[in-house]
Amino acid sequence: MIETVAVTRYVTPLREGGSLPGLVEGDDLGTYVCKFRGAGQGVRVLVAEVIVSGLAIRLGLRTPRLVALDLDPAIARYEADEEVQDLLNASPGLNLGIDFLPGAFGFEGEATTSADTAARVLWLDAFTANVDRTWRNPNLLLWHDDLWVIDHGASLYFHHGWSGGVGDAGRFAGQAWDVSDHVFGGHVPGLPAADAVIDLTEADLEAVVAEVPDAWLEAVPATETPAALRAAYVSFLAARLATRAWLPGASAA
Repeated sequence: MIETVAVTRYVTPLREGGSLPGLVEGDDLGTYVCKFRGAGQGVRVLVAEVIVSGLAIRLGLRTPRLVALDLDPAIARYEADEEVQDLLNASPGLNLGIDFLPGAFGFEGEATTSADTAARVLWLDAFTANVDRTWRNPNLLLWHDDLWVIDHGASLYFHHGWSGGVGDAGRFAGQAWDVSDHVFGGHVPGLPAADAVIDLTEADLEAVVAEVPDAWLEAVPATETPAALRAAYVSFLAARLATRAWLPGASAA
């Protein structure tokens, strides 16, 4: 699983995001963007972040290092902002930490992005059904002249429908994905070449799912253990990987 780091100080809220992430310091002397388990979106957003980040790395994309941030709510007593206090008090235990990239710039254009990289980002978002990489909100950073993909929580929509039990993996496998609003939508012609060299396996899927902390795997009816939930995630992802019905410009396998 991802490394666990204890939070030593809450620095400041980052109000760009709707879930009010915050900048924190850890006992490893690192600085992290913390996404809180007590935020309104819930822990499944954190699960998606870990899984899709792991997939991005396996596709040769840059994405910040992730850790599990162990938060003692006692830190809240030093915060004057009541909204921050409430969020800290609602988030004891493990939260998600994203390595802070100091001096990174927001993505504003494609001039410095290779066609291959853009196609890989597009492939990743299509595979994971990410709906949150538009020109309004690219979720891309430029750091040391390299492109970094961030904020994967809007991916893997299927697990938000598991309140009544794990559903049908086949439905997700064949679900089309809308490319029309994607920041790299113009790179659809490059997808076949990217797809031809991407070599994800079921072992890769098992490895990225294994990085999710047990504490974030919320039990659902008939799938109540972390091991069973991991198997469900792998099943859904493997089913989608086995077809290309979701790939823009491609026909179903």
